[in-house]
Amino acid sequence: MYWTSTITIVVFLLWSATTYLFSKSTIIGIQALGFPDFFRIQLAILKVIAVFILLVPGFPLTIKIAAYSGVGLFLLTALVAHLVNGDSWIISMSLIVLIYLLYISFTNLPV
Repeated sequence: MYWTSTITIVVFLLWSATTYLFSKSTIIGIQALGFPDFFRIQLAILKVIAVFILLVPGFPLTIKIAAYSGVGLFLLTALVAHLVNGDSWIISMSLIVLIYLLYISFTNLPV
């Protein structure tokens, strides 16, 4: 369960970071949500860092917990932003599933 949930989260983070940097529609969508452009770039970089921390064994537990917390905060913030913006329920449900998978990954974290 750990690797399935973690790989799913990692694939999402990499895909998301890529679209944050290179997809015109995603860039416009993030601006429409009211976030400044520099924040989009920061999030993309932080997502790639989180991927590295989640995948590489040997990081201290406190750093892994910080990565999980950051990804969780991102997912919750995205959920609220999309709900307030009135976006498709499919986006909101996808984010809820990702939050659940993040929880599964964290609770099964090998210590």
